[in-house]
Amino acid sequence: MRSFWGVPRPSGAPGRSGRDWTVAGVFAALAILEALTRPEARPAAGVALVLTPALLGRRRHPLVVLLIAAVALLLVRGEQGYSLAYLLLLPYSLVRWGSGREIVAGSVVTAALAGAFYRPEAGLIVAAGALGLAMRYRAREKAREADQIRLRERERIARDLHDTVAHHVSAMAIQAQAGLAASPTESLLLIEAEAARALAEMGAVVRALGDDRPYVSELARLATPVLGGPPVHLAIDGNLDNLPPAVGAALFRLAQEAVTSARRHAHHATRIEIRVAADDTSVHLRVTDDGDVRGADREGLVLTGMRERAVLLGGVFTAGPNPDRGWSVTATLPRAVSAG
Repeated sequence: MRSFWGVPRPSGAPGRSGRDWTVAGVFAALAILEALTRPEARPAAGVALVLTPALLGRRRHPLVVLLIAAVALLLVRGEQGYSLAYLLLLPYSLVRWGSGREIVAGSVVTAALAGAFYRPEAGLIVAAGALGLAMRYRAREKAREADQIRLRERERIARDLHDTVAHHVSAMAIQAQAGLAASPTESLLLIEAEAARALAEMGAVVRALGDDRPYVSELARLATPVLGGPPVHLAIDGNLDNLPPAVGAALFRLAQEAVTSARRHAHHATRIEIRVAADDTSVHLRVTDDGDVRGADREGLVLTGMRERAVLLGGVFTAGPNPDRGWSVTATLPRAVSAG
């Protein structure tokens, strides 16, 4: 109980939106309609009408809004009104967006009010609170999973950057060893020792992270036919030679994730296209399909990881439905990794 008391509010509580104004307007209209058609329910309908503006603050100030509603309900002392049903949003919002202290205080007030005047509705009140708790837990787990995806992408980038750093450090060590063979000096000895130590430490880190190193040449492998899946067409425009390993690996990873997502979620797709265009400064990737789009985003957590990989390399990532049909994933990566 003590640990629950100190639970903070969930981060990212949305403010009022146009949808909230619409909901408040609908419930206000229903309260007016009930007052006109059911004279015996006019006190309850009047309270429902007065309380509709409080819906706009139910996420940012859930306990305050619930206390205001409790005081107003004391005035009608249990009189029934269908238009009061929307007040079930308040215990839901309290559990979904409140802190531990607010939930405890609000639950005590709600239990006292329900026990005194609204016993038949107690089950609905508990169900509303349980739904808020379930949604709170779901949002927390989704945020935790997104953080894990970001962490995995950072680990993959660390492995990919190893190829670039190890190449240059190896070159330094070779030059130092060549210089030592010709004319041993203390500076060259120090350079050779530090290069060897850096290579050993990076090798240990990479072995701990795994040994998954994709390269740009593997893009063609994505076009391999898959039984039951739509064909994948690859088009490359420009020179992809001499890309830093981190950029080449990111290009392959993004294309691979986009194709995998399309094969899994593009319903009734007949074609997947991968287009890569390279110029002197950037590499542009676009993966499209012509499948049915269901929902605002397909596999949002995967998109989070893809966006993280592109942004960490200084690139830009977008994903969304096409104007006519299907889904597109686009990314622009800098051709060279900045030394700064």
